[in-house]
Amino acid sequence: MELSGAATLVLAACLAYLFFLSLWRKKGGLGKLPPGPMPLPLLGNLLQISPSQTMKSLEKLRSRYGPVFTVYFGPKPVVVLCGHAAVKEALVDQAEAFAGRAQMPTLDWTFRGHGVVFANGERWKQLRRFSLTVLRNFGMGKRSIEARIREEAQFLLQALRDTREQPFDPTYFLSRSVSNVICSVVFGSRFDYADADFLALLQMMNESFRELSTPWSQFYDMNGSLLKYLPGPHMKIYRLLQRMRQFIARRVQQNMETFDPGFPRDFIDSFLVQMQKEKDNPASEFNMENLELTTLNLFFAGTETVSSTLRYGFLLLMKHPEVQERLHEEIGRVIGRERPPCIEDRSRMPYTDAVIHEVQRVSDLLPMNVPHAVTRDTLYRGYVIPKDTEVYPLLSTVLHDPAMYKHPQRFDPDNFLDAAGAFKKNEAFVPFSSGKRICLGEALARMELFLFLTTVLQSFRLEPLLPPAELDTTPLESGFGNIPPLYRLRAVPC
Repeated sequence: MELSGAATLVLAACLAYLFFLSLWRKKGGLGKLPPGPMPLPLLGNLLQISPSQTMKSLEKLRSRYGPVFTVYFGPKPVVVLCGHAAVKEALVDQAEAFAGRAQMPTLDWTFRGHGVVFANGERWKQLRRFSLTVLRNFGMGKRSIEARIREEAQFLLQALRDTREQPFDPTYFLSRSVSNVICSVVFGSRFDYADADFLALLQMMNESFRELSTPWSQFYDMNGSLLKYLPGPHMKIYRLLQRMRQFIARRVQQNMETFDPGFPRDFIDSFLVQMQKEKDNPASEFNMENLELTTLNLFFAGTETVSSTLRYGFLLLMKHPEVQERLHEEIGRVIGRERPPCIEDRSRMPYTDAVIHEVQRVSDLLPMNVPHAVTRDTLYRGYVIPKDTEVYPLLSTVLHDPAMYKHPQRFDPDNFLDAAGAFKKNEAFVPFSSGKRICLGEALARMELFLFLTTVLQSFRLEPLLPPAELDTTPLESGFGNIPPLYRLRAVPC
């Protein structure tokens, strides 16, 4: 009986493999999924994709299969798009078809299709339209939010002065300042830098972003259907996000206790107003779950992305002191030392603008983007991608596309300057993604990066503790995000 049972299992496995192989062979060619490496049953292309080097593995497959190919994460097909042309054709030229959001198993425990970043269909459209309106009402991209950023930049300056030229880790200096800007929008107020709850929240956010980029998280996201019921490190992300959600739930409760629908004070109040308006609509998407999770989306993205980019920026400026010197020169010439920077200065500071763009390009914060999905059966480059198929538009391959940048593999502000030294736009500059799912807070982030960086450099020189050549810019983790390495520096008054 034991031999018979074993033989049955082997036969079943062989039949399953042959069936899977026949499906894979049929997928190539006109009207089918793009070609790619042959997958194994259940495991897919796990042998070709290293969870510790997912991006590098996909780039290696690109060299064999071209800019558009299919891989299997377990039994699930994923279409991978590489380079500016391929990504633009999908996210911009066929924006509606590629506007779906694929699941990320590490995050699905928390979001389950709720919140503006991970919603789909009508829920996503309503939440995105509402969020954009409220963010604009509270000053995003306007002078009112500029004044808030400039005020917060002064708090950052004081914190740097308090270091008295002693070495420090910039992580929480920057995240406190950046986070307080989005806090003023979603919570209606800022936090004191010494607030213990605020610091604990930022630590959880920093840790969860790092955990999302570990090899285990990449492995879990590629094999979530097989691993979803097993315990593991992915549960740490869930617990961190749940604690952040609990913090937001408490803030929502505080708002409700003093809520005046005629005078919304922040994003939470505005959402509560909309919930009241739609209270008799059983299909309304304006409910407590979407309120808490959309607020978490805005709070997380509005803190971690900009603060991580600034941390990379500080490190790159220390590694390239000649660039920092030219920034100091332009700041001194255009702004001087008497008044704080304002956003109008940017148009007269092409080198500074180019450096900020180059920092964003090289830091490559979300190399594989947040996964997309097609919203309908989609004809793309002669292939048919079935509805709900996951799509990975690799932003890293756009930001390093040799067809679009003079020096794609090195830090060089000249990538964004013309021969006359004027700032030069580049449509392959996509750190915020592109198309329908472009980052909600792009205008706010661009303003923050310019004002925080110029305000700091107007008053301080960033000095490394090692010779510039010995500074290592290799990410601490590289997966969902490229996590800036840990380092210390001195802020020396100019």
